[in-house]
Amino acid sequence: MTTPKQHTVIDSPYGPLTLVATDGVLSGLYMTDQRHRPPEETFGEPDDTPFGEAIEELRAYFAGELKEFSVRLRLDGTPFQRSVWEQLRKIPYGETRSYGELADALGNPKASRAVGLANGKNPLGIIVPCHRVVGADGSLTGYGGGLERKQRLLDFERGERGAALF
Repeated sequence: MTTPKQHTVIDSPYGPLTLVATDGVLSGLYMTDQRHRPPEETFGEPDDTPFGEAIEELRAYFAGELKEFSVRLRLDGTPFQRSVWEQLRKIPYGETRSYGELADALGNPKASRAVGLANGKNPLGIIVPCHRVVGADGSLTGYGGGLERKQRLLDFERGERGAALF
């Protein structure tokens, strides 16, 4: 038996975002040209019904009025991936952490590479803020939505003028 899914596409300062719900709960947020973006045919029927709260929160975030998302999420992944994604949600708005710092927080300091792989498979970019993860030296490293978007999101959260415009 398949799980019912719906999707909708919204505009954002970073290009169109595809929101996916599984059983009425937000389970995906994908950018165009995103690495690890599932095939469109897996997104379910077009229907914006389950996305009201997510859209409202995303609009408030892009307006600079929301710093922490509270919309209910369905994070489908391995137990390790889910633990990494939960750590991402603890990174404060406007701050960054390294892969090594996340591995330390998980109690496995040698797992920074595995943390990076899990970070890259994050199905809910922006809301689960994988853009806040940087290299050990503070440099920008891989981002499924592209390094330019990552830099713009970080600049936006740091309050730099014009960063929200794409």
